[in-house]
Amino acid sequence: MMANIKKIGVMTSGGDSPGMNAAIRSVVRTCAFHKIECVGIYRGYEGMIEGDFISLDARSVKGIINKGGTFLKSARSKEFMTKEGRQKAYNALKAANIDAMVTIGGDGTFTGALVFNKEFNFPIMGIPGTIDNDIFGTSHTLGYDTALNTVVDVIDKIRDTASSHNRLFFIEVMGRDAGHIALNAGVGAGAEEILIPEEDLGLERLVDSLLRSKKSGKSSSIVVVAEGDKTGKNVFELKDYVNENMPEYDVRVSVLGHLQRGGSPSCFDRVLASRMGVRAVEDLINGKSNYMVGLLNDKINVTPLEQALKGKSEINKELIRVSDIMST
Repeated sequence: MMANIKKIGVMTSGGDSPGMNAAIRSVVRTCAFHKIECVGIYRGYEGMIEGDFISLDARSVKGIINKGGTFLKSARSKEFMTKEGRQKAYNALKAANIDAMVTIGGDGTFTGALVFNKEFNFPIMGIPGTIDNDIFGTSHTLGYDTALNTVVDVIDKIRDTASSHNRLFFIEVMGRDAGHIALNAGVGAGAEEILIPEEDLGLERLVDSLLRSKKSGKSSSIVVVAEGDKTGKNVFELKDYVNENMPEYDVRVSVLGHLQRGGSPSCFDRVLASRMGVRAVEDLINGKSNYMVGLLNDKINVTPLEQALKGKSEINKELIRVSDIMST
């Protein structure tokens, strides 16, 4: 069923991720292709409440496909968490004659979108943008592939130093609740051990593994640690523990932090963003609402927003086994 949609809003919310600009570009140009007006909403839900909007056409988004971050900016909005705040946002959208919305972000963004849709029956489609890859209903979120490549590149550089000085490096990567970055980047960069929230490796097994590495002739080691690892120790406490139990190692810590979020998106993320933007807009035109666009088996699919939020993205068990074999 075709919906009578003449103007679509697009916004980014929560943590930024490479590929968000490419997704905005795709939404805007798909609107232009179908002769629908497009409005950019600055600063996520905060800008929606304030009516901080800008008209966008196909030329407004030239030269942004290769840019990291989001030119529409991102912000967290406490006011949107209140009924009054959401009412203000709805009034602002109606005053600007916006009929539907594409929201680009993660869990928090989709939670807000779901509540907003239930209260005002406002058509919404979600595009998953987060480097953590922790959203159900898609094998890849926007920014995840770029973050992986960034992390592998940095670990390669750190390994040069580690091997030159016979050092053990603990490298902390993002992933408070999900170990996708740590696991994939760790395997890709040849880490000796990978610590992730989904698997409790335990400190004794870590030391045993490092001792085995030492005995097998390895003079340096890389251990990749997701920030949410379940050993119950932060990365600096891990360093102290190994120093106490393996004084023969010269241990260093490198926390990669926000450099994982920035940078020019990979080709994969640019293509994925383009595909997702087209699907989100065309589904709204066809009367669909309250879905998240995702990638499954290299096909663009949609998952109900509620399911995307309730479901859990599973860590790749086969890759855990591969990492154990590779660290021999």
